[in-house]
Amino acid sequence: MTESFHRSGEYENPYEGQQQAPVNPEWPPPPAYAPAHAPHPKKRGRGPLALIAAVAIVAAAIGGGTAYGIQELTGNDTVASSSTSTNVVPSSQKGTVAGVAKAVSPSIVEISAASNAGSSTGSGVIITSGGEIVTNNHVVAGASQIKATTSDGKSYTAKVVGTDSKKDLALIKLENASGLKAATLGDSAGIQVGDQVVAIGAPEGLSGTVTSGIISALDRDVTVPTEEGQDQGQQQWGQGQGQGQGDQWPFEFGGRQFNGDTGSDTTTYKALQTDASLNPGNSGGALIDMNGNIIGINSAMYSPTSQASSSSDAGSIGLGFAIPVNTVKADLAKLRAGSTD
Repeated sequence: MTESFHRSGEYENPYEGQQQAPVNPEWPPPPAYAPAHAPHPKKRGRGPLALIAAVAIVAAAIGGGTAYGIQELTGNDTVASSSTSTNVVPSSQKGTVAGVAKAVSPSIVEISAASNAGSSTGSGVIITSGGEIVTNNHVVAGASQIKATTSDGKSYTAKVVGTDSKKDLALIKLENASGLKAATLGDSAGIQVGDQVVAIGAPEGLSGTVTSGIISALDRDVTVPTEEGQDQGQQQWGQGQGQGQGDQWPFEFGGRQFNGDTGSDTTTYKALQTDASLNPGNSGGALIDMNGNIIGINSAMYSPTSQASSSSDAGSIGLGFAIPVNTVKADLAKLRAGSTD
């Protein structure tokens, strides 16, 4: 007897080797012979379906990687955020300082803060059309009155929403503001040493001042006073020395202290270093890539002056620092919640 071996999933055809008669359309169809071990339908379709699913997942991952997303705030306010490949600057002026300045200047404000210690001037970045603004904590710390002036000259009263002294960040909100041009927050993780950048702020109260340079270094450890220590710094540099000098607050870098004594209550954060000219009043303003995306909030700069020096002796020597925008984005929920750390 001859044995016939069949592989798993195969079956014997009783008509194999025989001439098959023609089929009459009126005859009933022959019975269906199902394989003894027919593969499950889902298994047979698994390959193509898995491929489609994988493609969808990859597409979602790419989409999530190129944008921080749109975060809903109160009302219809949203925070615009993108990767550094997104162009805010018109194509005709792409990669130019003039193009960046024109595109982003409407999103930068001058901030005037008054306190018992005196007054100071800083800058801020509009992040929602309803008037939410990111700035440095030391610009508004202890202020009893805050005013912000937009690039078109309109002045608003502002209130502090939340502060984070450990990151030197604050969120303020303009009263009765709407229809403002919000800046686009970029991705500081993609920044490289040598990248061209533009800084916009209000040094010495000169709103809308634009300077440019490059990223000099990454992940610099900058030590600054927390809120308690800032009062001393503001009194040292702000009171009686003219508008804008409250922005020359002390900081420590590389084991050296600049602009005075940081005191004993300090915090350290990782910063972007830039040689773009920063002067008193630039704090809280924007550091921007050449596509018009905000990549940092200017926070500290060395100014070769002392208590005995006049404000005319102060000036930038190309040693400035900015808080990376990814740090800002990670801190926004805490600031919106009314943090007073």
